Amino acid sequence: MNLLETFNQSAFLALNAGPGTPDSLLLLARFSASWIILLVPAILLGLWFLGGRQGHRQALFCAMTILIALGLGFACGTLWFHPRPFMMPLGHTWISHPADNSFPSDHGTVIFTFALAFLFWHRVWSGVLLLVIASAIAWSRVYLGVHWPLDMLGGLLAGMCGCLGAQLLWQSGGHGLYQWLQRLYRLCFSLPIRKGWVRG
Repeated sequence: MNLLETFNQSAFLALNAGPGTPDSLLLLARFSASWIILLVPAILLGLWFLGGRQGHRQALFCAMTILIALGLGFACGTLWFHPRPFMMPLGHTWISHPADNSFPSDHGTVIFTFALAFLFWHRVWSGVLLLVIASAIAWSRVYLGVHWPLDMLGGLLAGMCGCLGAQLLWQSGGHGLYQWLQRLYRLCFSLPIRKGWVRG
């Protein structure tokens, strides 16, 4: 066992909930692990439908970063399989989860990428708040025994790479993609736009 894996397991055991953990803390962790992530699609939809053209651009950029980061994470997981803690087995597991690859965490990748995308878009306070939320999700997934700490660090690194890749794509072809999606959106949602239910 190498030094990095030893650190990963030691950090996991220090963070993982053990027997006798209060039910209220487990309930909070389960909520953080499973439901807070739904903020991402909710905010993206809000930006697109209510944020006007600036919101369209930001939603598109955020979606690009997440897709790129998830693609990198999938490639990494395909090339290097790492079992989850309960597959070894190690620690205690408090939620059910398929026995699949753990690195990097999909939840961690999505939420960290989303937070970093806001920072890239110069939405500093929103980005910082989302990083706090991302940290809560990362803690809860480790606390409940379905991820290692380094899975979350991998999600953060994938998010950084996703933002960099999206920035390069945005500079080369982002405006054209935005214009095409804008025309498609106006075509499909012409009635709600005319009624003022959503912004054009």
